[in-house]
Amino acid sequence: MFSKLFTITALATAASAHMKMSNPVPYGKSTLDNAPLDLSGSDFPCKIGSTGSYNLEGASNVYAQGSTQQLAFIGSAVHGGGSCQVSVTTDAQPDKNSVWKVIKSIEGGCPAQDQAGNMGDDAAAIDPYKYDFTIPKELEAGNYTLAWTWFNKVGNREMYMNCAPLTVTGSGGSSGFLDTLPDMFRANIFGAGDDKCSTFPDTDLEFPEPGSDVVKLNGATNAFKGPANPTACPVANGSGGGQAPAPTSAPQPTAVPAQPSSSPPASQPAAAQPAVTSAPSVNLPVQSQAPAATPSAAPAPASPPSSGSGSGSSGAFAAGTACSSEGEWNCVGGSQFQRCASGTWSAVQSLAAGTECQSGQADNLKMVTKRGKRSMRRAKRA
Repeated sequence: MFSKLFTITALATAASAHMKMSNPVPYGKSTLDNAPLDLSGSDFPCKIGSTGSYNLEGASNVYAQGSTQQLAFIGSAVHGGGSCQVSVTTDAQPDKNSVWKVIKSIEGGCPAQDQAGNMGDDAAAIDPYKYDFTIPKELEAGNYTLAWTWFNKVGNREMYMNCAPLTVTGSGGSSGFLDTLPDMFRANIFGAGDDKCSTFPDTDLEFPEPGSDVVKLNGATNAFKGPANPTACPVANGSGGGQAPAPTSAPQPTAVPAQPSSSPPASQPAAAQPAVTSAPSVNLPVQSQAPAATPSAAPAPASPPSSGSGSGSSGAFAAGTACSSEGEWNCVGGSQFQRCASGTWSAVQSLAAGTECQSGQADNLKMVTKRGKRSMRRAKRA
């Protein structure tokens, strides 16, 4: 009897000690709990539920274009970490048909690093790990909703999602920029069995389309896998995708400094560059993502790739051109890159300011810092 009571109590404690986002300040922070989304998807998106209530409660996350901001969490049941994304939509009160676009992916080690299980059972504990993300400088000024999503590494196959109001300030930006970003990944809710998109247990999720601003942080292991049944995985948008609508009224440009990062037990570098295999820290400044080139007009590089076929005189492949080496990188002229993903070449994108790559196609994208030409070779995980 005691054993059964202990088990029930332990399960109840664990169920109430999950994680929730504390920064950016979420909707309904006074009543928001730490639990995952319902497996039925009834409270997708944003864990709002059937009430559809997006209470501000004073929340106001006003960020400048190109500024570095910080993800912070409350809770201690980190389930061995896992993988997180930061996404935005132009909808002020998102529903199941809203279009979400990814601006940051963290594969492994989120919302805690090097954890085999949980850090405790206190739902009110402050998570010491912080994660930087960048508001793209190309994102048009206006009002958005920001989402944090998390796919835990150990335990039940779950999806967590909290949302926050977001106002982006500044000048410039493009109304079509959102269309260049990947859709937010969704799994472990809706459907059942083989009909449900799900993730593997005890591994860190490798997002099918993480975007260009992505960092890899190994947790207690360095095992990364994509979804368990990718053919069952739809885009995150309930309508099956589509172009993102224009943001609501754009505010006047104002200068909003990036939020400072406190020093957690470990820190993470995050740069607006292709994925790196590992990172020793969690709160170093993040560079903003460089603007993505349009598929039809990739700028000419200084030199062509060293190998490959089907590319133009610029050394770049037209977006959508078939490729056979999945995960291969193509450095274009030392300042731009594209990748073979899902059997086709992606659009050409620019590297972060101050860096360049070694021209040509390879399994790994070799990075070099322009300042003093000091080598910064980083093996990109294919």
